[in-house]
Amino acid sequence: VTGRFFIMNERFSRWSVLFLQYLKRDWKKISFWVIGLGLFSGAYVPAFEEIAKGNGLTGMYETMQNPAMISMVGPSPVHSAADYTLGAMYANEMLLFCGLFAAVLSILHVVGHTRKEEDLGLAELIRSFRVGRQANSFAVLAETLLINLLLAGLTGGIMIAFQASSITVEGSLLFGFSVGAAGFLGGVIALFFAQLMPVSSSATGTSLSLLGLMYLMRAWTDVSKSDLSMLNPLGWTYLTYPFTKNNWIPLLYLLLFSIVISVGAGLLEEHRDLNSGYFPESEGPARAKRSLLSVPGLFFRLNRGVIISWLVAFTVMGAAYGSIYGDMQDFLESNELMKQMFMQSGSSIEESFTSTIMMVLICLSAILPIALTNKLFSEETRGHLDQLFSTKTSRNTFYWTTIILAVIAGVLATLLSAGSLGVTALSVMTATSPMTLATFLTAGFNLFPTILFFIGLAGLFLGWAPKLGKISYIYLGYSFMLNYFGGILNLPDWFAKTAIQSWFPKMPVETFDFSTFSTIMVISIGMICLGALGYRQRDLIVD
Repeated sequence: VTGRFFIMNERFSRWSVLFLQYLKRDWKKISFWVIGLGLFSGAYVPAFEEIAKGNGLTGMYETMQNPAMISMVGPSPVHSAADYTLGAMYANEMLLFCGLFAAVLSILHVVGHTRKEEDLGLAELIRSFRVGRQANSFAVLAETLLINLLLAGLTGGIMIAFQASSITVEGSLLFGFSVGAAGFLGGVIALFFAQLMPVSSSATGTSLSLLGLMYLMRAWTDVSKSDLSMLNPLGWTYLTYPFTKNNWIPLLYLLLFSIVISVGAGLLEEHRDLNSGYFPESEGPARAKRSLLSVPGLFFRLNRGVIISWLVAFTVMGAAYGSIYGDMQDFLESNELMKQMFMQSGSSIEESFTSTIMMVLICLSAILPIALTNKLFSEETRGHLDQLFSTKTSRNTFYWTTIILAVIAGVLATLLSAGSLGVTALSVMTATSPMTLATFLTAGFNLFPTILFFIGLAGLFLGWAPKLGKISYIYLGYSFMLNYFGGILNLPDWFAKTAIQSWFPKMPVETFDFSTFSTIMVISIGMICLGALGYRQRDLIVD
């Protein structure tokens, strides 16, 4: 027993020293993370109080019974509008997405401080000192746990401070800890895949893909077979039902699951070599293909795995949302109030949902082009392109090859997400509908200038301030949340217009606006050209 204890102590030797050093290193990021996400998660209570005035709660209850809304934000345990309180509405609409954001941030944090540091050679330097083999991973996991506990406490505290009706102390704390638990879940998943995958990019991609798969699976089970949602680890983060059932049991399931995954990650790390994974990188051919002799061929090969993975994800996501259309007419026939609302609006429930979900799909589709544009800078800083930069190949070739690849990826992402949504929706809709596949494709490509805008924004940063390239992601997230929650929160029009998507009509409910479409296209192309000018003139940056 003493020997085993000594071995365990040796594995984690000086993890506390690393833990304190990581807190000193990351305190700015942690502050922004906790305060930003905490305010987003808990500070919308006054806005929801405005929504709840009059018959707002009744109308929102009826809206949230729509299978399309359940697939997006999850179910509510409330079975009548009379019992749908402010707290029930807040948890119903906010909890799942807040948890997803917390999980994504934790995934990026854990992979960045474990597997990515191995790729960069930093982990080898740390292990050259008298620290345990698994001290770094344990310190990062402890830091992630602390961050999410702080996030949970801040979120709950903010909600309690508003002293709103039905926003109870227990419900607020449960809401906060549900968000924090989702964040820690993302962290342990990332740590697990950091051991399996050969490089950090694969670990990040696989972790995010699993998170997306769990989200899609719960969308199907929440609508069709709600009992199965409790078998989904992501379900344990939002089926706690704060302010209604206040069920803490799912968090215990999640805690046990996290412990098991963490132990599994530790065992995997114990038996693998540094800078290697259990899924080794596939060996390439002995001779390179002729396509690699060109910059476009090389750049496509470098990004091929990422492009294919994201395009498959967009197709699956579109098909998953399309499968919900079959339940919409059944819901409408069983709900007289909602039936009258859509008859008065002049649009069908399918058209209304399409305009909403298309914005979600196009926002997600913009992630891939941004990532491809930023990849040029990451390759530059790592020195991978130094030999190419020393040849007669011009900077313009590198820049425009990257931009064209991003544009093509954006076109394919729009086509596959909108197309798979339309094909699946049309195949499951039983009632006669005026919608065709062209309706879905038109609604998708109506928003394509927004993707080009984000390519232009990323190109602008790449050319003039490459270290600020992550701002493109931040603005994408900001504009997504503004569009997603803007209608619910009744934000002023000028504020809503700070999101690029808000300038476009919501097709197929509204009609196409050529002037907006062409204007944003011209602005985006101008930003891309300005980025090219800056990239040609600036100095190279190498870490």
